[in-house]
Amino acid sequence: LSSSPELHPDPEPKHAMTQSIQFGLDRLIAEPALRRPLAGKRLALLAHPASVTADLTHSLDALAALPDLTLTAAFGPQHGLRGDKQDNMVESPDFLDPQLGIPVFSLYGEVRRPTDAMMGTFDVLIVDLQDLGCRIYTFITTLRYVLEAAARHGKSVWVLDRPNPAGRPVEGLTLREGWESFVGAGPMPMRHGLTMGELGHWFIATLKLDVDYRVIAMQGWQPEAAPGYGWPLGERTWINPSPNAPNLWMARAYAGTVMLEGTTLSEGRGTTRPLELLFGAPDIDARAVLAEMRAFAPHWLAGCRLRECWFEPTFHKHAGKLCHGLQIHVEDAAYAHAAFRPWRLQALAFKTIRRLYPGYPLWRDFAYEYEHDRLAIDLINGSPLLREWVDNPAAGPQSLDDPATADEQQWLQARE
Repeated sequence: LSSSPELHPDPEPKHAMTQSIQFGLDRLIAEPALRRPLAGKRLALLAHPASVTADLTHSLDALAALPDLTLTAAFGPQHGLRGDKQDNMVESPDFLDPQLGIPVFSLYGEVRRPTDAMMGTFDVLIVDLQDLGCRIYTFITTLRYVLEAAARHGKSVWVLDRPNPAGRPVEGLTLREGWESFVGAGPMPMRHGLTMGELGHWFIATLKLDVDYRVIAMQGWQPEAAPGYGWPLGERTWINPSPNAPNLWMARAYAGTVMLEGTTLSEGRGTTRPLELLFGAPDIDARAVLAEMRAFAPHWLAGCRLRECWFEPTFHKHAGKLCHGLQIHVEDAAYAHAAFRPWRLQALAFKTIRRLYPGYPLWRDFAYEYEHDRLAIDLINGSPLLREWVDNPAAGPQSLDDPATADEQQWLQARE
């Protein structure tokens, strides 16, 4: 049997796979004409662990293998170029790449913005970052910072575009003036519905930057197509863009569940399903919370299923304690992409916990992303408005829905 050709077909060549979607990186590799303007230029790459080709080659290795390109430096955002840091707010050092012998600069170490010396190591910065479609995800802030630096130094920036796995829906309050931070790159709602390449255009227009900017666009991206609605399910492998972004389901819920970072409730860090949980705590009755959520604003629970669960985090909040919580399920046929509103769902969970447990120490007071004078929940939301709504006993669903809807409509118009 071992000699049967039917059982041992010849493997396809490594790059011969057929694809209905091509990411920017794959197009740059496959189409020499796209690379022609880069000939003779010193190139730097800003990338992370999910910066891979269709055959899962890291973009640093794939670009270094092209004889017509010259890589002279690389940059890593939060969590590192190859992925070395698990938790938030853990810095990465600069180092020398052992294979290529080029410097790898950390933009989440001693600095958040590239220094003049770093900017002097290249002519064109190639950005290949998988985003999650959420304002708080720090890779988009890093994109803003490198665009601003490129404008000052007369450098070019090319973005190799990738899908927004959360798709095109928009949700949440817009970040208010004066609330910019490393988790708030600009006045956009929590769920922005843009790709990294499109965000670059928005930053340039909003900040009035004079910078040579180019996007290698995707081909075949279908953000409204089921079942992926933004991510090409069954065609491209999911690689964690950050350690606690393990799958598409997390990406769908993240615009809501990320707010848990500003609370004493567990978001599931220390478990195998981080940021897919609406909450968890050892001293909260999740069943009672779910019943109250259904009574208070049942329309905000649409598009997903919630499951009562118990879990014991191995690290992070409530480590070693049995927590009662709710898991958000958006991975089966019950998922309704247009109806699912994770930001409102998470806000509703907070509101319900406050109603059932008025004195609960909900808001976590700690130095979040090196900000010491503002509560983390407010930094995450880009204003105190959500927290004030949760804490106001007289505020009903409409008190949050009305300003959020107005912000969302304004963003949809600006996004066009």
